[in-house]
Amino acid sequence: MKYNITGFTLLLILSAPLFAEVPLPQTLDSNGYRGVIAKTGNLYIAGQPLNANALRKLKAEGVTTVINLRTDEEMGNRRSTPIDEVKISASLGLRYVHIPSGGKKHPHSPAMLASFANALEESKGKVLLHCNSAKRASHLWVAYLVKYKQMPLREALAHGRAVNFGNQPIEGYLEGEIEFKYTEQAN
Repeated sequence: MKYNITGFTLLLILSAPLFAEVPLPQTLDSNGYRGVIAKTGNLYIAGQPLNANALRKLKAEGVTTVINLRTDEEMGNRRSTPIDEVKISASLGLRYVHIPSGGKKHPHSPAMLASFANALEESKGKVLLHCNSAKRASHLWVAYLVKYKQMPLREALAHGRAVNFGNQPIEGYLEGEIEFKYTEQAN
C-alpha cells in the first residue's frame, strides 16, 4: 500500500507538538488584579496586581518572575498603580523584568517581543506577565505563540481572546508576519 502525504499534512503532523503543549488560558479568580488573570501552563497573564497579597499568592503557586509591560508613567501613577511592585517583588524574592510597552515612547516592536521571549526562557519557574488590564499582555502572548511556537494565527488569537485580547493590533510585534501567515493558511 502506498501513502501520499502532502506537504500540508506533513506540516500538521510535525508541528502539532509545538502548539499542542500550550493549553488554552483558563481564567482564575481576579480578586487582587485589575481586570482579569488567566493561566496557561507556567504562565499567568493578568491586569495590574493591586496589592502585595496578589503577588504573595502567585509566589506560593511557584511564580518566580514578574514581567511588567506597563510604562514608567503608568507605574508612577499611584491612582492607577496602588503598590510599589518593584519593591514588593524584591521583598518576595521574585525576579522583576520591566518591558515598557505602549504609546509613542514604547511602540510595539519585534525587539520587545524578543525581550519577552528571552525573559520567559530565562525564567526558573512560573511567570506572571501583566499590563494594566491584560490586553497588552495577551497581545504579546499571541505574538509570541505565532513567532516562537509557530502556532497558526487563528489558534493563537483564540488563546488571546481567552484572556482579554480586546481589539488592539499585534502587527507591531510581528512586523509583516501576519500577512504571511494569512496567505500561507489560505493556500
